[in-house]
Amino acid sequence: MPLPDFLTDGSKTAALTVVLAHGAGAPMDSEFMEVFAKGIAGQGHRCVRFEFPYMVERRATGKKRPPDRQPKLLETWTSVIDHFGPENLIIGGKSMGGRMATMIADDAKVRGVVALGYPFYGAGRADKPRIDHLKGIQTPMLVCQGTRDAMGSHETITALTLSKAITYHWSEDGDHSLKPRKKSGRTQNQNWTAALDAIDGFLSGLS
Repeated sequence: MPLPDFLTDGSKTAALTVVLAHGAGAPMDSEFMEVFAKGIAGQGHRCVRFEFPYMVERRATGKKRPPDRQPKLLETWTSVIDHFGPENLIIGGKSMGGRMATMIADDAKVRGVVALGYPFYGAGRADKPRIDHLKGIQTPMLVCQGTRDAMGSHETITALTLSKAITYHWSEDGDHSLKPRKKSGRTQNQNWTAALDAIDGFLSGLS
């Protein structure tokens, strides 16, 4: 399949390239994706973003449509990984984009995975987690998750037995986009900055 267009931040000579895919509902240049891509690049890494075919079509037509089916999402990820090569590649992204990355990481033999707001289960469906492949994943993986994420709260996820290759950064009072409530005394910027620091530490351990 043809390669998607890329948004690139950071130097091509960086030791690691981090490729981030968007979530189900927002494009690669949403505020969340912009902050994390530019933040990762500002730490000395190269960060690349792309869009799945359904989002490319939405951008062209202005009409919302549901995400592509899983095979096409994974096919897109495969084409991107093949383009950059897996040796110094970290893959991941927001919600659905990060989930698709985890499903292909071991076979692709990438260096690591960074998941931002991981959808461990559908909203309100904590009784039906989507975690089978996470029990045995071998690729080093960092999950940046809000403690009150409706798709994977701290209370629910810490009760699960998942692969030891997974490490967590918990954003205090954060929702699915790591955003806290005003009453928490924390700000969105504080949570996003702390998550970026956790990502930098994770990447430093891989380089």
